[in-house]
Amino acid sequence: MKKLLAALILVPLAIIVVALSVANRHAVVLSLDPFNGEAPAVAVAVPLFVVLFAALAIGVLLGGIGVWLGQGRWRRQARALKREATTVRRENEAFKAARTSPATALAVSRRDAA
Repeated sequence: MKKLLAALILVPLAIIVVALSVANRHAVVLSLDPFNGEAPAVAVAVPLFVVLFAALAIGVLLGGIGVWLGQGRWRRQARALKREATTVRRENEAFKAARTSPATALAVSRRDAA
């Protein structure tokens, strides 16, 4: 079911990406000099779809980094809770072992019904 759903989403997406690439394959000048528009010091002629996909990839990367940094508090809390659960589990095992140990059992006095 997951593969069918992924195919239903990814195939149309791939068709759209290919159509976008074919429709925007003409070269555009990417200038990295904001002060000199007529004769920029650094300018590269690349297809428009490369610029669009690069901007999309950089946005996804920056968004992922932002989310990862924002969730640091929750990851730290999860690690602390995992350590605490491990400690409590060990203590529980020790109490169970002490309770069932014959050395720590209390003597039970029985009254004879004679």
